Amino acid sequence: MFESLQDRLGSILNGLTGRGALSEADVSAALREVRRALLEADVALEVVRSFTDKVREKAVGAEILKSIKPGQMVVKIVHDELINMLGSEGVPIDLNAAAPVVIMMVGLQGSGKTTTTGKIALRLKTRDKKKVLMASLDTRRPAAQEQLRQLGVQTGVDTLAIIAGQSPTDIAARAVQAAKLGGHDIVILDTAGRTHIDEPLMLEMAEIKRRSNPHEILLVADALTGQDAVNLARNFDERVGITGLVLTRMDGDGRGGAALSMRAVTGKPIKLIGVGEKMAELEEFHPRRVADRILGMGDIVSLVEKAAENIDAEKAAAMAAKMKTGKFDLNDLADQLGQMQKMGGMGGIMGMMPGMAGMKDKMASAGLDDRMFGRQLAIISSMTKAERANPDILKHSRKKRIAAGSGTDAAEINKLLKMHRQMADMMKMMGGKGKGGMMKQMMGGLAGKMGLGGMGGLGGGMGGMPDLSKMDPKQLEALQKQAEAAGLGKGGMPGMGGGGLPGLGGGMKLPGLGGGFPGLPGLPKKK
Repeated sequence: MFESLQDRLGSILNGLTGRGALSEADVSAALREVRRALLEADVALEVVRSFTDKVREKAVGAEILKSIKPGQMVVKIVHDELINMLGSEGVPIDLNAAAPVVIMMVGLQGSGKTTTTGKIALRLKTRDKKKVLMASLDTRRPAAQEQLRQLGVQTGVDTLAIIAGQSPTDIAARAVQAAKLGGHDIVILDTAGRTHIDEPLMLEMAEIKRRSNPHEILLVADALTGQDAVNLARNFDERVGITGLVLTRMDGDGRGGAALSMRAVTGKPIKLIGVGEKMAELEEFHPRRVADRILGMGDIVSLVEKAAENIDAEKAAAMAAKMKTGKFDLNDLADQLGQMQKMGGMGGIMGMMPGMAGMKDKMASAGLDDRMFGRQLAIISSMTKAERANPDILKHSRKKRIAAGSGTDAAEINKLLKMHRQMADMMKMMGGKGKGGMMKQMMGGLAGKMGLGGMGGLGGGMGGMPDLSKMDPKQLEALQKQAEAAGLGKGGMPGMGGGGLPGLGGGMKLPGLGGGFPGLPGLPKKK
């Protein structure tokens, strides 16, 4: 979503950090560019003015001009103000009220209210272990109530029985009563929308609010709406009184201005963001992490959380055991590719890694995108069990059959096999004898530099690294700060020559990417 803004701000601020001293004219020229970049990203004019005024006020102080690296100080000020604009801390849904806690969903038609209602219900059920009841108050849109009922079946969440002819306010009152009788912790009211804001809609919302007394009123807005989203948020807040925002379609290619504007204009926190169409694709909004991503600083904490959610612990343990023996077949490679797809693919992972955002374009131009993963998985799926377990038996006739089955050619199959050989060789090195294998030494050294020595293993074979899946967000934030202090945040892993991941412009090489991610051939290696 923020890619174009990230590219623009990155180039502007990189121009500043390279200079030894900054004059007021330099700061003003840079802020003009920042202002233009924000306006082009569809951020509201009043928000842009306020933002640039605050940055100028802090950046043109004498203490900045006399500092050693004034350019870096300006970047820090822009970063801090970006966090203030988005809301300094992430605010979760507030459930501190007598049961059943009523959550009312409001917004325009087509913004994704019903789907978001299902996503929130699933999240509360699985993460918070709450008993949730969903009720559709949308009597106008055809099959809206049936849609919510189907989402309830899909997610295993209770929905209010549909009674034809009831008014939205009566359904709201019946939903709260049913939740009390059914012992539900939370009731979510999915209200009707319109194509635009009008008086009957606002009167209906106010009446539903009076009858159901909601603890949370969440405005669901499409992140692709642009400037109009700001007026929408302001109108709903003035007439109904919202407690928070949920932005949908944050995975789209819009310019992201709505996300930056709505929090600043309403003063209400963005609580959740929809990052995909699947029911599990809903995330908490963390202003600091989003600001880090916009300024190309990466988002290690979110990456670790995503990995903890998507990576199967049993499979990871089995992989660690296999690594010790030095075995790595094409089934294992398929598992690795599948897990990378679950975590958002190559682009999603790269976008969260410090200093790696610029690599995405280079990789795409070299043909290393998520479609490549799809082709490689198709090739592996077209093989027999024996071929996957023992790739050495793949001769010309077999490759011809696999190419026909996967819609690829022999050259792509050879590339995949070469990548597998490189990874298998690396696994042998990592699982080798001696001092516990290369992986254990590497991870142990890295953990020592981060001050994490002796905190238990990952999958049993990575001495010194903590079990990230068992850490809460505060511990993860602390881990990221330790990583940055150790030199991981800006420019590489300690002792590996810098440049992001091992091998991506750094000293230690792994197969693929000129040494970066294991087994992603295509980018030229260093001579």
